[in-house]
Amino acid sequence: MPRAPSSSTTYVNVTRKKQAVAVQAQHFTHFDGKGQAHMVDVGAKEVTHRVARAGGRIAMQRATFEQIRAGTMAKGDVLLVARVASIAASKRTADLIPLCHPLPLTRVAVEFSFDENEPAVTIEVTAETVARTGVEMEALTAASVGLLTIYDMCKAVDRGMRIEGVRLLAKSGGKSGHYVAGA
Repeated sequence: MPRAPSSSTTYVNVTRKKQAVAVQAQHFTHFDGKGQAHMVDVGAKEVTHRVARAGGRIAMQRATFEQIRAGTMAKGDVLLVARVASIAASKRTADLIPLCHPLPLTRVAVEFSFDENEPAVTIEVTAETVARTGVEMEALTAASVGLLTIYDMCKAVDRGMRIEGVRLLAKSGGKSGHYVAGA
């Protein structure tokens, strides 16, 4: 026998409708007019050269930092493995992020630098494509996985490492044009 909706069910339905209207008003492209998640239709967009840069850092103990820099970590060359992991992750972004379009990447570059003051290792990833949608998620995924790989390779000696500040640094191409963080 079907049950009559409870007042809490009615409240949830009203809340969802309000959320759908709020989402539509904010123009989140991954939600339709009813607030349902969907993959954005990019079929009518122009194919353009698109570039995104993302970065972040991993702070650690001084001894861990020195082992990474010297290449003496027991598991091997930490930054070499992290670079390869970053590039591989960028190519799997659509498998990891449910509403991402698979993109034909034309270039992925990964750079590391050392912050002596913290100590920390910083990553910066540049991803490029010629496509109908941006490559920000590929750059962000690559930066995140690169930092996670550093953590994985060094966790035996330093479980207190902190991944910080993963963010989009810049993007260009497409209808929305250029973006530079902090500009």
